[in-house]
Amino acid sequence: MLDIAKLSACYEESLILQDVSLTIHNGQVACLIGRNGVGKTTLLKSIMGLVKTPSGSISLEGAEIIKMPTYRRALLGIGYVPQGRDIFPQLSVQENLLLGLERNKGKRLDESVFDLFPVLKTMLKKKGGTLSGGQQQQLAIARALVSKPQLLLLDEPTEGIQPSIIQEIARVIKALKGRGDISLLIVEQYIDFVMEVADYCYAMDKGRIVMQGKTGDLDLHHIQEQIAI
Repeated sequence: MLDIAKLSACYEESLILQDVSLTIHNGQVACLIGRNGVGKTTLLKSIMGLVKTPSGSISLEGAEIIKMPTYRRALLGIGYVPQGRDIFPQLSVQENLLLGLERNKGKRLDESVFDLFPVLKTMLKKKGGTLSGGQQQQLAIARALVSKPQLLLLDEPTEGIQPSIIQEIARVIKALKGRGDISLLIVEQYIDFVMEVADYCYAMDKGRIVMQGKTGDLDLHHIQEQIAI
């Protein structure tokens, strides 16, 4: 379980997050919605230890991690797929996937990842930079998953992706949810996608959580209009 309480985060002197609190339960898929610039990506980076967090608490399975460096958070089981994917374009698909084993050194690539992303198995020798945007997104998610994270952070996984690949990513997320051994926190602006995959939803505005609830209990399209997603 991820538990965040009264978290603040800043870039130099600019305060971005203010008293943010949220909880992601084991096996849960939660989405974070809100317009651009309200702090959604900053929250994911705060969980990974990539930005300054002067106050508040971040705990994973009851252990406080807010003072841990990024690599230790990854070793504890947090996977992160940033906006823009950050694959290595000059490395092959297989080499990109093997980099995801850094947390599990000495272990072989678990080929069950190809059950989730069968297209990647046909492209192992291709350079990452030759893949389409949707295929690169699938590779980025697969690379995060081979480390067997207990918490996966996805930043705008549908951005710039064609509809057929969006449905593939939705299928993968629902398959992961069905396993029950991984939790996901997804930053997303495509409301229909949120409604399809998320158990719980948080809405953010001006660095604060302004609304939350079970996805089925919320009128997300109305919330979208209210906070101008």
